[in-house]
Amino acid sequence: MNIITTRRICQVFFLIIFLWFCVVTTLGKEWWQLRGWPVNWIIQMDPLVGLGTLLSTHVLYAGLLWGLATVVLTILLGRFFCGWVCPFGSIHQFVGYLGKRNKRVSQKVRVNRYHSGQSIKYWILIFLLTAAIIEIATDVALLPRNRLWLFITIALALLIVIAIQGARQTLNSYKRTILLYSTLIFIWLLLSFLLNGDQRPSASLQIGLLDPIPLLYRSINFILLPLLDRTALKLQTVPRFYEGTWLIGAIFISAVLLNLMIPRFYCRFVCPLGALFGVLNRFALWRIGKSKEECIDCQLCQKNCEGACQPTSRIRIRECVLCLNCLDDCHHGLMTFQTAPSAAGEIISPDLTRREFMVTAISGAAAISTLRIGGRIGPNWNPRLVRPPGSLAENEFLTRCIKCGQCMRICPTNVIHPATLEGGLEGLWTPILNFRIGTSGCQHNCIACGNLCPTAAIRPISLDERLGRNQYSSQGPIIIGTAFIDRGRCLPWAMDTPCIVCQENCPVSPKAIITREFFSTIKTPTPLVIKKASELSIKFQSDVLVPDQFATGDYYCVVQESSEIRRRRIIGNTTNGFQVSDALPFESPPLPGSRVEILIRLQKPYVDPKRCIGCGVCEHECPVKGKRAIRVTAENESRSREHRLIV
Repeated sequence: MNIITTRRICQVFFLIIFLWFCVVTTLGKEWWQLRGWPVNWIIQMDPLVGLGTLLSTHVLYAGLLWGLATVVLTILLGRFFCGWVCPFGSIHQFVGYLGKRNKRVSQKVRVNRYHSGQSIKYWILIFLLTAAIIEIATDVALLPRNRLWLFITIALALLIVIAIQGARQTLNSYKRTILLYSTLIFIWLLLSFLLNGDQRPSASLQIGLLDPIPLLYRSINFILLPLLDRTALKLQTVPRFYEGTWLIGAIFISAVLLNLMIPRFYCRFVCPLGALFGVLNRFALWRIGKSKEECIDCQLCQKNCEGACQPTSRIRIRECVLCLNCLDDCHHGLMTFQTAPSAAGEIISPDLTRREFMVTAISGAAAISTLRIGGRIGPNWNPRLVRPPGSLAENEFLTRCIKCGQCMRICPTNVIHPATLEGGLEGLWTPILNFRIGTSGCQHNCIACGNLCPTAAIRPISLDERLGRNQYSSQGPIIIGTAFIDRGRCLPWAMDTPCIVCQENCPVSPKAIITREFFSTIKTPTPLVIKKASELSIKFQSDVLVPDQFATGDYYCVVQESSEIRRRRIIGNTTNGFQVSDALPFESPPLPGSRVEILIRLQKPYVDPKRCIGCGVCEHECPVKGKRAIRVTAENESRSREHRLIV
């Protein structure tokens, strides 16, 4: 079988596997729904996810060890993941093929030439990794204060190395080395002094913004599958909604359509995972190259080069995505896959100067610190930022979440949504709870999201822990927020309209929402003056009522100017009278000429914050549309002591 055909079969296989994993990330009883499928396997194979979480948390989540296998195979074979496995890369390659299929060979060669802009992806990789490593860098900078003995050991070791190399250098070079060493030690000591304050920079994991695997998961989960749910091939019984997906869709569609201009545009210019593989590719044992230096320069090997690695001349090893098209296109048998370097020469290092590296690294470190000046994860936290149950504290959460959207896809009630600016730019597309959308609130017997999260940003919890049962009874149930009643919008409080929907739907036992009974006088167009009355009915002198207006059981009457002032329930009314319940008839019929007041019984709701778990069922079911009359905020959430209510 032709090697190109083998590669295409492999690409189609992994793309189908990826799409299948997206489909089966659905709770239900059907055979194609979640049944123990390893739906995070593609994410776990992504070494950038493992490296990013390792740098930001100092811990490698067990499932992410699959990334080590990818690294080992990359060092053996080269960027096989980009050319053979990556589903996003396969989409780019197919669309790129459509864009250039009718072009002449010279045009194909021109669009596949190396562009200096391909180094941008290395800037992006450095920027994202610096944001993740900033906490480790801070610990290193603080060594002179916290680990003086280790700092002295490192400084002496560097000095010894400089002294040994000094014998091989000229006097001027040796002086420059000593000056550089002294400057380094001075800057180290200065940083140790400056960073030893109360507020230290902390890491933030932002690789999910542009890493192709989380990006593709996000795009499929939030755009393609919800659109599919609106067709005959729907996967959910109720169509799904996600807020703020226009930006996700714009990025995805732009990344795909740009391939019509430049094949694999995203892979060449943007992809940080490709940049990581490019760094690893310089150590690859097997690589593409020329077996002989003789070449007629026909450039056929470059017409279908997916990585624009210039196989015609000195091949840029870091850009080769192992598409192997050059092997198939070379009619002279010069292009081979071998362990020896290319006979025409190789360019191993990326086009990245020291200055560009330093500027990008400093920018990544400064960006997160700049974003946090607003205090979004401190005193200026947004109470509307309600995270799913099991979420880590916000600072730790942002060091783990890769914004893949798996938790949002698996949520059975569709209440987990991608954040827009609720948590600031740093929290873009991280999961938050929106109780207005979906089929209900966060069901308190559901633990799906935490058991699917690939990086444990939402840690896996048991039902006993969620509900505070058995061994967790002493700590109580997990609280994700607290409901508050807006009395200016609540029907009983603001509009004298009976409603106990929130209290009826509260799933907590004993209920976290209680009601207290109040009676309010109803104003009528004219006074209600009795014409005649019996033990169970009253007729008025004029027609002022709407038939059955007060027949709901929430209305009562009181006869004024009478010794008997007990309230009697109205069970029906006409335009000029009403009937009262026979459970409490009039002992003696009211006298003609007496006036009657109509009262409405209101059950005004109150929230007990000691019982409320913030599930949001009440907010979802509230009949006040738009801005709900009862809303859940993050106050009192279990994951943060600073957000506890003072009660």
